[in-house]
Amino acid sequence: MIYVTGDTHGFLNKTLDRFAAACVKDGDTVIICGDFGFVMSKESEYMIELDRLAKEKYTILFIDGNHENFDMLEEYPIVEYCGGKAHKIADNIYHLMRGQIFEIAGKRWFTFGGAYSIDKIMRTEGYSWWKQEIPVKDDYDEARRNLEMANYQVDYVATHTVPDSIIHRMGKVPDVHDKELTGYFEWLYRELDFKKWFAGHWHINREFEDKLEILFDKVEEVK
Repeated sequence: MIYVTGDTHGFLNKTLDRFAAACVKDGDTVIICGDFGFVMSKESEYMIELDRLAKEKYTILFIDGNHENFDMLEEYPIVEYCGGKAHKIADNIYHLMRGQIFEIAGKRWFTFGGAYSIDKIMRTEGYSWWKQEIPVKDDYDEARRNLEMANYQVDYVATHTVPDSIIHRMGKVPDVHDKELTGYFEWLYRELDFKKWFAGHWHINREFEDKLEILFDKVEEVK
């Protein structure tokens, strides 16, 4: 089975409880829509929690959010995973990189992480905030190349934040600092042929017209 959920933020017990409540079992795959948070520090307490997840018999895939240690994440080897590029964190844990298309259980997933941290002013660069949270031209170019090869047709989309129109429908205003990203997602939302789009970031569980779903602590089975 394939499941998708929202931000886990490195909370081990809450994450395991969330998966258990959804009856995630050996051999299943869980996709986390950013802010995975378990690749944050090489201090022993953090590595113990990551090692604990690495002992699970299901596969954990995640896109990057804005609260990730990108310097540490980029130290992991880049491998080909299900047809796309990924950082291999452990035998059962992979970071799905930006602009990639993965074939998972016979379905094509387009992934594009990143978002702006509105709490950036309260964080410290290189310790609790990293500039790589905002995508750069190479990320968009990678996405374009892969989407062109797929004729802009995929089954599912996994991102951290959402298109502009969805932000407005939540009664909010797109932040100028990641307007390029949310504007790009708005273009994709209109031009891409897809079945459903999953996102995290907003710490809510809400669905928009069966087309886009924002997830936080909900675990959704993908059928």
